[in-house]
Amino acid sequence: MTVTAFAAQTEARFALARQVADAVLFEGYVLYPYRASAAKNRLRWQFGVLVPPEWGADCEEHDFQHTECLMEPKAGATLSVELRFLRARRRTVQRIRPDGGFDTVPELRLDDRVLVPWDEGAEERVEVVAAVDELLGDGVTVPFTRPALEEDEPVLDATGRPVGRLVRRCEEISGAVRLSARELDGPYRTLRLTAVVENTSTWTPPQGRSADRDAALPHSLVATHLLMALSAGSFLSMTDPPEWAKGAIATCRNLHTWPVLAGEPGRADLVLSSPIILEDHPAIAPESPGALYDATEIDEILALRTAALTDEEKREARGTDERAAAVIDLADSMPAEVLERLHGAVRSLREVTAPPSAAGPAAGGFPDEYGVRRPDTPWWDPASEAGFDPQHDRVVVDGRSLGAGSRVLLRPGLRRTDAQDLFLQGRSAQVEAVLHDVDGGVHLAVTVEGDPGADIRREQGRFLYFQPDEVTPLEDDA
Repeated sequence: MTVTAFAAQTEARFALARQVADAVLFEGYVLYPYRASAAKNRLRWQFGVLVPPEWGADCEEHDFQHTECLMEPKAGATLSVELRFLRARRRTVQRIRPDGGFDTVPELRLDDRVLVPWDEGAEERVEVVAAVDELLGDGVTVPFTRPALEEDEPVLDATGRPVGRLVRRCEEISGAVRLSARELDGPYRTLRLTAVVENTSTWTPPQGRSADRDAALPHSLVATHLLMALSAGSFLSMTDPPEWAKGAIATCRNLHTWPVLAGEPGRADLVLSSPIILEDHPAIAPESPGALYDATEIDEILALRTAALTDEEKREARGTDERAAAVIDLADSMPAEVLERLHGAVRSLREVTAPPSAAGPAAGGFPDEYGVRRPDTPWWDPASEAGFDPQHDRVVVDGRSLGAGSRVLLRPGLRRTDAQDLFLQGRSAQVEAVLHDVDGGVHLAVTVEGDPGADIRREQGRFLYFQPDEVTPLEDDA
């Protein structure tokens, strides 16, 4: 196969996988209601952020990703790797003065949009192609740098008259991709592939200032992930490996990322290593009408809510980002038959019924109404709850006893917290109940102070839940 033919074949395989990779790249890029002023759009870039090493040393974010997986390359195989990430491009808004100069302003109002400062995301790629044999031993290291850039774009009103400009600046970023492989002992030629992506920027926070995430983002790799393809051979699934490989799979170290088989189902020559945990061969739903930048949400709900925004809200969304403007236009122009397809689809129907056993419960319990066999002894005894009372139970945190009515400061833990909980970092809340789960864990049900819907949440029992090490007692708690 010629070099040109190999490159074309690899590009075709990557193109299919990029449909999912793009969802990873832009997950959370801009969220409903797609306005810069919305609270959820003020804490940006939750996934796959590789920060400068000097700044990452003082925070709970990381300056590297480490991927390990197993592969069975054929003789003479080549590994093609594509590193993909977003580069934060800081945009400021300026209004033109009568003398032709410019003043930086918090917003610039036009007939169809309201332009505001915003961090845009510019897609970046780093490509590495190496023979598998080159990866043995010390492997291959590919450093890369993207220089600082600044550009401006004139802003015209409806008549074509200049009224201002947008100034975009990218800071210099640098990093490295490190690839290596080691052959494992055993009857088959199996290699452990290690792929490390590092942010090697020398940027440090300005002297005299505390570490600031907003200042570090322009020097960070955002939504970082890898696509890796073998020209000949296959990768092994990390979640469903053959029996002989399970021990070796269990020893693979994956830090801040997770590799899955990608591309067409039935093939195993392509891997996507993502900061969001996915299943093998993930795919975008064919009913999805376009990118809504929140692939963890439901397209139907997002489309309906977006179409229901007021004209003023849509103006602000259109001025926030070109991608947000595209979402507004998509929701406004979506045909009824396309929206109807978003209502739901079933793809996994299968026969689950089985004839009941003549042996009855001794053979594994009676089947329920769905034909699923249930054990005749329950895994949980309701009587065990008798000793617990959520309204009066208490738990000791930092030497203080907390229970219903206590006030706490929320400190969501990054190692297990839902991304939405991060918006509550530093907010004060009231404990509504202390709950115990069947595994012996303790959870605090809370309502956030200042939440206008707190009374409704109490009536409906719809609380937020945090573990004791995710809260700090407030000193004025009685």
